[in-house]
Amino acid sequence: MAELIIRQLGLQTYQPIWQAMKAFTDMRTSNDLDEFWVLEHPPVFTQGLAGKKEHLLNPGDIPVIQIDRGGQVTYHGPGQLVIYFMIDIKRLKLGIRQLVTTMEQSMIDVLKCYQIEAQSRADAPGVYVGDKKIGALGLRVRRGCSYHGLSLNVALDLAPFKRINPCGYTNLDVTQISDLNGPDDTHTVSKALIPYLTAALGYDIIHETDKWPEHLSA
Repeated sequence: MAELIIRQLGLQTYQPIWQAMKAFTDMRTSNDLDEFWVLEHPPVFTQGLAGKKEHLLNPGDIPVIQIDRGGQVTYHGPGQLVIYFMIDIKRLKLGIRQLVTTMEQSMIDVLKCYQIEAQSRADAPGVYVGDKKIGALGLRVRRGCSYHGLSLNVALDLAPFKRINPCGYTNLDVTQISDLNGPDDTHTVSKALIPYLTAALGYDIIHETDKWPEHLSA
């Protein structure tokens, strides 16, 4: 039986969450349950390990944080659903490519529920509606465990994406669920998306909470 804890954490500043993800991964043992952290962030740009400065066009007053996931620069802001995957992929016998595919396909499946036709691309990770990006992902694996995760645009101010080359792609447009006649709140979308993720990853016992792990603080 595979068990999962889902933590509904609301609006959280990026830096403390990132530090908590790393601490959780470093401290966890083979007996600890996997977790999803479901949340939103205040406006922030995050630049991945391979990030190039030229993709930061005009960040202005939005902070830029250099982090340890893969990929280039992306934007997070209120109205964007973020799910972090604190998964022991070794225990699940799960390859990183398989996890990425699961994340992409689950976003595609939930968008289809809202009559939004989306797809992934072999040459560019994420989920797209036509030529516009709607879902992004980035992961780090350490000690056989993943952290970081996915973001799905629901109902946010998309203007900050114009200050960067999203995910390192020049002139890449972005879109969101609320502009495509879908729901306009992240809670509704997370409730629809999570069952696709848990089913694909094989979790059959789910514990949901709004509390932090007892040994961590954010």
